[in-house]
Amino acid sequence: MVTVRTVISVAASKNWPVFQMDVNNAFLQEDLQEDVYMDLPRDALQEAGYLQSPYDHSLFTRKENDKIVIVLVYVDGLLITGNSGRLIEQVKNTLHINLKVKDLGELRYFLGIEVLRSKNGILLNQRKYALELISDVSLSDAKPVNTPLEVNTMLTIIDYDEHVGGVNDPMLTDITSYQKLVGKLLYLTITRPDIGFDV
Repeated sequence: MVTVRTVISVAASKNWPVFQMDVNNAFLQEDLQEDVYMDLPRDALQEAGYLQSPYDHSLFTRKENDKIVIVLVYVDGLLITGNSGRLIEQVKNTLHINLKVKDLGELRYFLGIEVLRSKNGILLNQRKYALELISDVSLSDAKPVNTPLEVNTMLTIIDYDEHVGGVNDPMLTDITSYQKLVGKLLYLTITRPDIGFDV
């Protein structure tokens, strides 16, 4: 996610457009009964002159004089940005020829993150994701409050239980549901770093 946010940040700072594409049928729908051996397909981007980043193998760039295009591959999604409309169209055509891709236009929604562009930059939010998370844990009727503890307060488990009145609470019967919730909350910190201490 760091690279995704970095690419979007660079595009915002330079006022570049950001486009999104989706690879159709990136995953098989059925399990195969037999073993299948094959050679991996050659990389269409590298064949088209794009350099793969040594730091993040999902990041590709191509420069021509003062023009640059950045392509970020994330599972079956692609983000494309740069300062050359011609190079952006070239990479889109290359991807259409070599892969079954769907052009989704300007970036609006990616990996559960809503992307809003204004004259002041790009805003990322996870409102839909947060509302679904609240609904999933049956807290839709809960009343919002400020962070319940002072920042940097150090509590032991016993202190916390006494603070929230949960001294005699039973142990969790299904720890995986708690672990999933913590993981979802950690994902929410992408756009809400202020909840990181609470998580």
